[in-house]
Amino acid sequence: MVYLYGNEGIQHCLQFFQEGILFMSYSSELNIIKNQHFRNFEEAADSILRMMGKLMNINTLFIAKNDRRSNEIVKVLNRDKSLLREGDTLPFKDTFCKVSVDKGRELLIIPDITKNDSTKSLNVTHNLGSGSFVGIPIYYEDGSNYGTICGLDSDPFSLSEEQKEIFETMSSLLSFVLELDHANKQIETLSAPLVPITRGVAVLPIVGIINEERAERIVELTLMKSQEMQLEHLVIDLSGITHINDEVVSSLLRIVSLMTLVGVEPMLTGIRPEIAMQAVRVHINLKDIQIEANLANALSWLGFTLQRN
Repeated sequence: MVYLYGNEGIQHCLQFFQEGILFMSYSSELNIIKNQHFRNFEEAADSILRMMGKLMNINTLFIAKNDRRSNEIVKVLNRDKSLLREGDTLPFKDTFCKVSVDKGRELLIIPDITKNDSTKSLNVTHNLGSGSFVGIPIYYEDGSNYGTICGLDSDPFSLSEEQKEIFETMSSLLSFVLELDHANKQIETLSAPLVPITRGVAVLPIVGIINEERAERIVELTLMKSQEMQLEHLVIDLSGITHINDEVVSSLLRIVSLMTLVGVEPMLTGIRPEIAMQAVRVHINLKDIQIEANLANALSWLGFTLQRN
């Protein structure tokens, strides 16, 4: 056993105590994140910054996205001073984030931005006057760069080994969330694609389990694509839905009235008995909507004929 006396012993004890608290806090906050359900990258990014803000004495934590030409602040957490705002955009070459990306996958720590060769001449350094910066890139699965997760303060700061590890871990986590978000959007698109039949006519086959979030997304995508495709008629096929509740039926069938408002004539097919009963329960009026038993009948009503060779 080693005994420490005097100021040196007190300092070692304090450091050990603080690091122990940080580790326990980190574990606790990480468990909170693991138990949360995030609908998209933005929600995950917001939660991660709030968690990191509890574990680090850094005024501003932020996530930025770049396209190699411009750098946009997509999420920011300011403590005492508002150093950055969401939506702030600068030329990529004039940012601390570029310095971080240029360093590669390693964590970049700049204790004094006024003395570092890569940052001392930047306008952002002149505007801040002094301070420290830390950043690490966030990558897509294919290795291309999305942006960075960073910390910035006009007052100097330092990081413990545990805090450095937090930045590295959160960068990897955000990369993973990016891919999940991208995959989820692809699935959403595939589960409700607008299939063009001919000029002005398309079919919207809806398949799978439909929850409130997916229903809203389907409505948004359909409105957008119907305008892009300049549709006159849209056949909405519900035969592929495997599960849906009353509230979601109401949200999903709202697309019928919205299509009418934007000048598209909707037609419903594949309405199973349980969906019909749900529509009645939530008082959805479908009496003025053309309804056919199946897709073939719907296309026939529109004037299409099927010929077999």
